[in-house]
Amino acid sequence: MSQQDILKTTTIMKVRFHECDPLQIVWHGNYLKYFEEGREDFSRKHGISYVHARENGFSTPIVKSGCEHKLPLEYGDEFVVETTFVNSAAAKIIFEYKIFKSEKLVCTGQTLQVFLNEKRELMLINPPFFADWKKKMGLL
Repeated sequence: MSQQDILKTTTIMKVRFHECDPLQIVWHGNYLKYFEEGREDFSRKHGISYVHARENGFSTPIVKSGCEHKLPLEYGDEFVVETTFVNSAAAKIIFEYKIFKSEKLVCTGQTLQVFLNEKRELMLINPPFFADWKKKMGLL
């Protein structure tokens, strides 16, 4: 298994009624929520989460997000969120996302998170807990 395979997760989801507009098409803002589900699943599977950051005195707010829509999701659709960790030497967390329905690409996206200490100051170097995780994952 390659490192790229190790740092990718797939999360199976289903479109719920309240996520749709009156035409039963997923409202565009919900795709960011699907990305969040992918991040949460990634964190459970790979042992790095918001809880780890908080326990070590850091928060990891999203400072940039984007989504490019290709096809719509509709009420009742089952889909897959593919979440990939993008390694960076900088003190930031980058995830890329692809959402598929029946193996067709529905959308792509990316989020960028930074590290803030307890005083809400931006960290310019990786916090020790994150550097340790990257070493454990073979990224350093």
